[in-house]
Amino acid sequence: MKKTILGELEELVLLVVAASSESVYGVPVMEQLQELTGRDFTIGAVHTTLYRLEEKGFLVSTVGGATPERGGRRKRLFALTASGGQALLEVQQMRSQLWQTIPQSKLSSLGLSTNLL
Repeated sequence: MKKTILGELEELVLLVVAASSESVYGVPVMEQLQELTGRDFTIGAVHTTLYRLEEKGFLVSTVGGATPERGGRRKRLFALTASGGQALLEVQQMRSQLWQTIPQSKLSSLGLSTNLL
C-alpha cells in the first residue's frame, strides 16, 4: 500500500479542518494556523492547499449561503473526509515511529525531555 505523504502546510490545514466542529472556510483556517503556529500565511496559500487537499480526496467542499458581510458572496466550506482522516492517522503513526528511533541518550544530551515520546 502506498504511504500518504503530506507537505507541512497540507498536514496543518488538515489538522485545523479536522479539529473544527463544523465545515470551515479559508479565512478561519488561516487565522487558526496563524494563532497556533505563530507564523503568517497568505489566504492564497491556504486556499491553494484546501483545493489541493480536495483534489486528493482528503477534503470535501460545499458552497454555503450568501451573507451581507461578504457583499453577497458565498463561502466554500470544507470538511474532512474518511480518506483525510486516514491520511492524518498515517502521518501521526509515521512521526511517532520516527521519534521512537531517536536514542534516549541523544535526547538527554540535547536537553530534550525524554517524555516527548
